[in-house]
Parts: sequence; C-alpha cells; structure tokens
Amino acid sequence: MSLGRYTLIVLALVGSSLAVAWPALPASLDAQGRRAALLGSGIAAANTLLAYATTVWAERRSTKVFLGAVLGGMLGRMALMLLAVVLAVIGLGLPKVPLAVSLLGYFVVFLVIELSLLHRKTSRRAEVR
Repeated sequence: MSLGRYTLIVLALVGSSLAVAWPALPASLDAQGRRAALLGSGIAAANTLLAYATTVWAERRSTKVFLGAVLGGMLGRMALMLLAVVLAVIGLGLPKVPLAVSLLGYFVVFLVIELSLLHRKTSRRAEVR
C-alpha cells in the first residue's frame, strides 16, 4: 500500500472516529480536555504516518539499513512523542488523562493496522519466492 493511501486511511479513521466520539465525550470534559484528546489523536496519527513512511523507504534497502532505519526511527519517534506530551502537559497546561487515553487508544489501533498491513505485504513476498 502506498504512503498516500495509508495517509488517507489514517486521516479518515481519525476524522470519523472523532466525529462519532466527540458528542459522546463526558460532559465533565471541558474545552482543555477536548483539546488534549484531539492532540493525542494527532500525535498518534503523526507517529503512525512516520513509522509507515520509514518502513516504505527502508524496505528496498539492505537488511542492515532496514533495521537501522526501523529501530532508529522507532527511537526517534518515541522521543518526539515524549517531547510532544511533555510540551502539551507542561507548556500548554492540557490535562494528562484525556491526552494519554486518546494517544494510547489511537496508538494501539494504528499499530494493529500497520502490523497487519506489513504482515500481509511480507507474506505475499514470501509466497512469490
């Protein structure tokens, strides 16, 4: 799957799920809590798009380059996500719980999607050989 198509899927999933969940968010969640939930979904979406882009870029390279890109990319993305969360909580004063719940919820969903797509892609390649 191309990066452009994957991006459309991720954005459609975030947009549609937020459209459904937004009215159902607890009434106790104020504007800051809603901003935190929105930011959490954005951080998770950016993370999965960077992960997929790194994998697509590295898949045609040597095993050493592939592993370096994937593992180094993972470390870099983890650091960027940590920085984004710290800046959101300390710098913007956003509440921690809605940010964390949104970020982790979307992160898990995107991880499952990404792994299933990559598994399907590598399975097809193994069948061809």
